[in-house]
Amino acid sequence: MAGTIPPPIEVRLDELLRERGMTLTELSDRIGLTLANLSILKTGKAKAIRFTTLEAICRELDCQPGDLLHYTDQGDPER
Repeated sequence: MAGTIPPPIEVRLDELLRERGMTLTELSDRIGLTLANLSILKTGKAKAIRFTTLEAICRELDCQPGDLLHYTDQGDPER
């Protein structure tokens, strides 16, 4: 879409899953979160994430929150 500003928080769930040879469905089953909710997070469409969800993902993927979420101010007209 022309003129669309990318979200400032990039979710790197795909990269982490690929590095660990795990599918989104597998992660969903392991942490007890619906596939639909994980998909919303993965595509960057989530408006918020609970700390309990972040903790479960990090525990299962053996990563830190900063490995999963990356802030970028790219394209922010206010900066």
